[in-house]
Amino acid sequence: MQTVETDILILGAGGAGLFAALHAKHVNPGHEVTIAVKGLLGKCGCTRMVQGGYNVALSPEDSVERHFMDTIEGGGWLNDQDLAWLLVETAPKRIRELETDLGCFFDRNPDGTVHQKAFAGQTFDRTVHKGDLTGIEIINRLAEQVWRRDVKRLEDHRALDLIRSADGSELAGVLMLDMRTGEPLLVRARATLLATGGGPTMYRYHTPSGDKSCDGLAMALRAGLPLRDIEMVQFHPTGLLAGEGTRMTGTVLEEGLRGSGGYLTDSASKRFMFDYDPRGERATRDIVSRSIMDRIRKGFASPHGGVYIEMGHLGPERVRREFKGMVERCADCGFDLTAGRVEVIPTAHYMMGGVEFKADCTTELPRLYAAGEDTGGVHGANRLGGNGVANSTVFGGIAGDLMGAQTKPGGALPDPDKHAIEEAISRAFAPFGGRKSESLGNLPEMRERLYSIMWRDVGILRSAESLERGTAALDTLSHAIADCGVADDSRRYNLTWMDRLNLENLTLVSRAIAAAAAFRRDSRGAHFREDFPGVSDLAASTYTRVRLKEDGLKVESGPVAFTRVQPGQSLLRPVAVE
Repeated sequence: MQTVETDILILGAGGAGLFAALHAKHVNPGHEVTIAVKGLLGKCGCTRMVQGGYNVALSPEDSVERHFMDTIEGGGWLNDQDLAWLLVETAPKRIRELETDLGCFFDRNPDGTVHQKAFAGQTFDRTVHKGDLTGIEIINRLAEQVWRRDVKRLEDHRALDLIRSADGSELAGVLMLDMRTGEPLLVRARATLLATGGGPTMYRYHTPSGDKSCDGLAMALRAGLPLRDIEMVQFHPTGLLAGEGTRMTGTVLEEGLRGSGGYLTDSASKRFMFDYDPRGERATRDIVSRSIMDRIRKGFASPHGGVYIEMGHLGPERVRREFKGMVERCADCGFDLTAGRVEVIPTAHYMMGGVEFKADCTTELPRLYAAGEDTGGVHGANRLGGNGVANSTVFGGIAGDLMGAQTKPGGALPDPDKHAIEEAISRAFAPFGGRKSESLGNLPEMRERLYSIMWRDVGILRSAESLERGTAALDTLSHAIADCGVADDSRRYNLTWMDRLNLENLTLVSRAIAAAAAFRRDSRGAHFREDFPGVSDLAASTYTRVRLKEDGLKVESGPVAFTRVQPGQSLLRPVAVE
């Protein structure tokens, strides 16, 4: 097996990974930095798919404190407050870096100031954007800057497992798969950043591309690391519902549509959101998603089983001008967003939970750092739209700074655990040969089973009964996947094999979601228990922590530390009334 060495290894080429690479090279240009990515740098990752924008307090009428309070209250008071504060405090610096250093062009007002639009769950319009294609602008500029620097790339390489040192005390490297040859590769690094992103594609309706399969979270579990609040899966309320015959179903119609005044209506043409929340369509994503599902359950579903979004009352010209990308996306599926009704349904969008990490992006495993959607604690129980790309760029930069400063080029590397390498190779290459190839035909059916289990039993509305049923079904599915092989012995660009590995990772993380959801016996943010619909005492809030051990997944809880503000209090000063 081939082995390569590098100073800094970055797993993932989204906003977190690319920012980390640039910052690490800035701190020490002599570092050898290597980015490994399943696809092509600049062409994959969830940041590229961001439509809406980037939350940041820039206006004199806004403040970091206000952004912080919106984030904490939106997160159901489960956030790690120090992480949330670091997010909102660093975001203004990062947005200026994106513009002045990296060359991003964001939309501006007539007076030259950066334009900021309304997003749900926020008390101020603070979302910076480039039309409704913000992610493409950010990733294109980041990728250009990475290409200009001496950053090595391992494209078409997927990470298989984190390999501890021989004594188990630290990370020694990452077992990779060169998808071009089908051969394993061990990358030994002095520092490694986990920035593969989330990708809740285990649900029937989902926004990320199919190659996003929670690889980083699954690797973290297998390495014995804890996942925080993994039950918190965000559903974006308005996924395009265009029928089963197109992959466009599930893709996002961005939150700015509702923020600018779009209506949600049901099959009876009733605008229903004010029946559920005084903020109407501008309520947080979790509330809007549950409200939609309630209308569907009560028999007011559209022909494809969702509800409608309507924008025509704002005027076709305005809608076409402000949401060009969304208008074109809908037109491709036969819908007229400017004047008609477009069918939508909640769609799995983002993982609030993830690897436990500290404010400097270190984890409990020395030499392993984490940033972006692979991490938990920043968003609590619910992420505000626009805080996701801010999270990736803020903490990606922090991780790059620390790795660049603390890593010594040419320093000693720990010896890897050879037994762990053998086990990882055995697991990844198990589908080839023998009786396993006989069950190849079941792979597409297994993915459908996963979709059904997660959507029906571990989805937006949960209960002890559904979670027990889902957990049993996931355990059965996990064993079936382990027995599923691939008939083609060629390992070069074997897409069936990749699907099999993706499905294995998705099912493992799905089991963790179900375990944490069963453990949390209250409703908070994106996690709603029909049998425990109330919010428990905020002052006694606890977060969940899931680990994979030899005898299965184990869940425990820890108290939320209110380091900056207590529930019921605020960092905002009361406005004096004259």
